[in-house]
Amino acid sequence: MQISDVPDLAHTRPRPVHWLATATAMAAVVAGAGLLQPDAATAHQSGSGTSTHTAPDTAPTPAPDTAAVDFPLECGGAKAVVTKKTTGDLDGDGRPETVAAARCDAGSGTPPSGVYVLTATKDASAPRIVATLVDPADRQSVADLEIRDGLVHARLLGYSGPDVPGCCPDEEQRLTWEWKNGAFVQSARNESQSV
Repeated sequence: MQISDVPDLAHTRPRPVHWLATATAMAAVVAGAGLLQPDAATAHQSGSGTSTHTAPDTAPTPAPDTAAVDFPLECGGAKAVVTKKTTGDLDGDGRPETVAAARCDAGSGTPPSGVYVLTATKDASAPRIVATLVDPADRQSVADLEIRDGLVHARLLGYSGPDVPGCCPDEEQRLTWEWKNGAFVQSARNESQSV
């Protein structure tokens, strides 16, 4: 008979007491991990020059409401409608702005849109328009509008010339604006292409 170099493992069959001990140890590890959490992280945009800390029990500032704004559109008796809107902190002050695309509610055709940046006022009165990114006089329609990484991104549909029918935009461009030195600056990336 040959003696094995491996010890006899017959006594290692798991019994209910082993499972109970394992479960208790795991519960202790999970509970300990829950108690030993790191402090809450704080984030702010780099290069903004200021940082704003909000107390945990303070409700976040709501974004400006587009319904409370009179957009500078000449609609000739028709009402102005908001076709797209997005919100985000564009200037790094910890309060969200709203970027809205608005146009006249025409019965037919493709009326031009304006793109406006709204900010809340300190006295909680109606929000105010602080910038016009796209003027309706430019005859553009807004296909997409979003705020990403603190930048405003828009996809606009327009016309290559005055002879193109208003129903059928034939050009597309993608524009980006960034808040720099107290104003919105359009990026150099202006991709225009025929539709």
